[in-house]
Amino acid sequence: MLGLNKKDTSLLLIVAVLTLLAPFILNPFPEGSAMAQFNAGYPDLMQRFVIFGIFAIGFNILFGLTGYLSFGHAAFLGVGSYAAVWMFKLISYNVIPAILLSVVVAGLFSLLIGFISLRRSGIYFSILTLAFAQMSFALAYSVLSNPKFNLTNGETGLQVYADDPQWFHRANAPDLPHLFGVSMRSTYTMDVGGWSFDFNAGYYLCAVIMMVVFYLAIRIFRSPFGMMLRAVKSNQQRMNYTGLNSRPYTLAAFVISGMYAGLAGGLMAAMDPLAGAERMQWTASGEVVLMTILGGTGTLIGPVLGAGFIKYFENIFSKINDNVLHSWFAFLPDGMEDFMVFIIHPFIGKGWHLTLGLLFMLVVIFLPGGLVEGGQKLLNWVRGKRKDKKTSGKTEPAE
Repeated sequence: MLGLNKKDTSLLLIVAVLTLLAPFILNPFPEGSAMAQFNAGYPDLMQRFVIFGIFAIGFNILFGLTGYLSFGHAAFLGVGSYAAVWMFKLISYNVIPAILLSVVVAGLFSLLIGFISLRRSGIYFSILTLAFAQMSFALAYSVLSNPKFNLTNGETGLQVYADDPQWFHRANAPDLPHLFGVSMRSTYTMDVGGWSFDFNAGYYLCAVIMMVVFYLAIRIFRSPFGMMLRAVKSNQQRMNYTGLNSRPYTLAAFVISGMYAGLAGGLMAAMDPLAGAERMQWTASGEVVLMTILGGTGTLIGPVLGAGFIKYFENIFSKINDNVLHSWFAFLPDGMEDFMVFIIHPFIGKGWHLTLGLLFMLVVIFLPGGLVEGGQKLLNWVRGKRKDKKTSGKTEPAE
């Protein structure tokens, strides 16, 4: 199917089912119940799941295949966001031109940075990318916000104003990002018993794009080009000794990865037409590294799982406060209730990073291959149990 083998086709179908049915899967608990706090099926969070999934998929093409660890990929995310917002300001609110421009601009920017950074490898390459990202952040935050040529609007962030040209903006089109008239904020809510499911236009646009780029990532992984990138990761020096120049391959991987990041940035602006310099900080680059390692470096679905895992903790666990904890443990005696709240308090709310850090540490220690390795071990354990049952059910003939 679509040029993929059976295993990859199954993987693509799994991603398609998970993304298309996300409003149901992410809302397992009825509204108003004590466990509804853990529901994640609202549009803003679902959009973040798929957008950062795209970001992580692109980063994995560079890091997972070539082994080149970039600490500056947030620069391409930010550049993509700025390009999309400028398209909204100058052309119209239609998201298609904005997304295309964000990919092109991020691709050109990554070509420039990659051409310089890839002259070095290892930690030197990582430091170079980090330096470029921080320079980009400084430019966006201060230099390019100069009133003479205000390209980024500094710390306030770039946004669309009523007096912007928007040369092709139709009078009957929404004054919000839209896809040929369909607003990205358009949401249909379906109530079924105690459950409430939101179907958001912006989320499904991001979901369809993620399925397309995931398919492209599969083709890259399985192509001769992907094999050359794996050779770079395996032993680049030996590859160079054979007479093959690895620089064009690593530069191509860097540019493709940067274009994925630019696409993610463009989608972020399409969901919320605002671009700020904070998207280019080193912390955003570190976040995508964590997503990829947590999910499984070099695997196809791992970065998507890692992105969803981290964004879930960031948005769900950070909202839990002491009042919620008291409601959970209200059935306990007063002293025991207060004790439980005291124990759990450091791990929720503003302390959600501590919980994520502990989980990340456990995954790295016990599952070096990330969440994908954990899933594979669980699947093998289930298969082993079934095999044991079948074996124990057989009767041996009497001798």
